[in-house]
Amino acid sequence: MDEIKKILIVGLGAIGSIYAVKFKDAGFDVKVLVDESRFERYKNDGLIFNSKRYDFDYILPQSKKELFDLVIVATKAYDLPKAIDMTDGFIGENTVILSLLNGISSEEQIAKKYGWDRVLYSYYIGHASLKIGNNVSYDGVGTVVFGEKTNTDISDKVLRVKNIFEKAAVDYKIPQDMISEMWKKFVINIGINQTSAVLRADYGMLQRSDCARSVANVLMSEAVSVAKAAGICGADAFIEEAFDLIKTMPPKLKSSMLQDVEAKRKTEVASFGGVLCDLASKYSIQTPNNALVYQIISSFDEVLD
Repeated sequence: MDEIKKILIVGLGAIGSIYAVKFKDAGFDVKVLVDESRFERYKNDGLIFNSKRYDFDYILPQSKKELFDLVIVATKAYDLPKAIDMTDGFIGENTVILSLLNGISSEEQIAKKYGWDRVLYSYYIGHASLKIGNNVSYDGVGTVVFGEKTNTDISDKVLRVKNIFEKAAVDYKIPQDMISEMWKKFVINIGINQTSAVLRADYGMLQRSDCARSVANVLMSEAVSVAKAAGICGADAFIEEAFDLIKTMPPKLKSSMLQDVEAKRKTEVASFGGVLCDLASKYSIQTPNNALVYQIISSFDEVLD
């Protein structure tokens, strides 16, 4: 089993910056792949993470090609096709690819180019960091959930990532049923992110308001119906687990989608309500509430400059 030594981060946003910093602090050879529009800005201004400046080794897609042992993709979902193109030439036969994007489809998109033998399922769950410009604030609460489709036996690929996570003090979880875990996070995003964006609700409002929780419950109930039709194990428990999670969140913290709406950035609603409505149509399930919320949040995106 080859040890992971060289790491490439694709996307230095609210999530990617967390793991770029963790690996750099742990002394690993970590580089950040950026496009030309960000290259000079990051080179000049650096990344300010919890008030400390970090200067990474930034590379461009057209840089001299080198192969990496681990590639972590942490862009927004709508930037994934561009990110996949950018990684061309940096992925080797033994590269492991983790996608920390929201939603349930990014791994399949990456595997279409690089094959499933290089891709693991993964997602981030925890407190959303806050990024304004090149400044990131993060309280340290977050876990990478990752693995093969099933993890009754730990594969060499999973073990390689597990080992480096432990060396870099990255909190992680390897579930037995990864697909069920992916869908649980998806249902949480359907309920919490979309509700927070429509109501402009921080977690405190979701904790205090019965009406806000009712909106989230309606959206998640439709998502659970689709999950059951798709044969996802444990779907009946997803909503209760989502509300348990809400209780643990800092009241003033805001979901990533609400942060995007307030900052007038494009949202990831296509990866949430959009994907859910497409799947619902496939299984002949009605999801009118998610369809409406999808239209509402999509209207925010349509009027952006």
